[in-house]
Amino acid sequence: MTVLLLRLAGPLQSWGADSRFQTRSTRREPTKSGVLGLLAAAKGIRRTDSIEDLLTLRFGVRTDQPGTVLRDFQTAHDWAHPDKKGDAPAMPLSNRYYLSDAVFIAGVEGGRDLLEGLDGAIRDPQFPLYLGRRSCPAEGQISLGLVDGDLISALKDAPWHASLWQRRRLPRSVDLPIAIDAESGQLGDTVRDVPISFDPTRRQYGWRSVTTDRVSKPNPDGDDTPDWFAALGGV
Repeated sequence: MTVLLLRLAGPLQSWGADSRFQTRSTRREPTKSGVLGLLAAAKGIRRTDSIEDLLTLRFGVRTDQPGTVLRDFQTAHDWAHPDKKGDAPAMPLSNRYYLSDAVFIAGVEGGRDLLEGLDGAIRDPQFPLYLGRRSCPAEGQISLGLVDGDLISALKDAPWHASLWQRRRLPRSVDLPIAIDAESGQLGDTVRDVPISFDPTRRQYGWRSVTTDRVSKPNPDGDDTPDWFAALGGV
């Protein structure tokens, strides 16, 4: 098999899997539906088009820099439908959640021909690429290229992409969590983020089983000296 690796980094990311009404949450790592949506946008696939070829891909993601969860409290007024006095009625309040300064390495495993086409599309996309929401553009190069082999090995072997300021805050060896589609017969957590259809008139999502793993990476920029001031409650 072949694996396409993607670096997902930017000032803000938001990967919703269970958002409802006025609360738009984010998972702590990219969703399969979000990454397949990014690949579909790169290829110029419209929301009403079939994505059957993308659904054959096995998905996994490694958290290189977890980032910080931010809440954006939004208010709005409906100026398109003013009341009798000419004032805009207030719209429902909403809470939207984002990941700030996060970095992930995502991978999709499949046939080489399909992945070569996706790699080329990511490097020259037909539609703008964003990290979960349109307000979250990607930063820097997304594609890390193709790797021969299986998905878990590709995710474990890929270089660590955390920012220098993050590496300096961590010890000389770090454990990076990995979430990956479970293989047949494996037990795992179930997540409803398989995009059967992106059609806005009939969005459909299926369930997938996710297992977890970890990989240790050396951190030559780290410091194993205990931070006694922080341990004592200092700022």
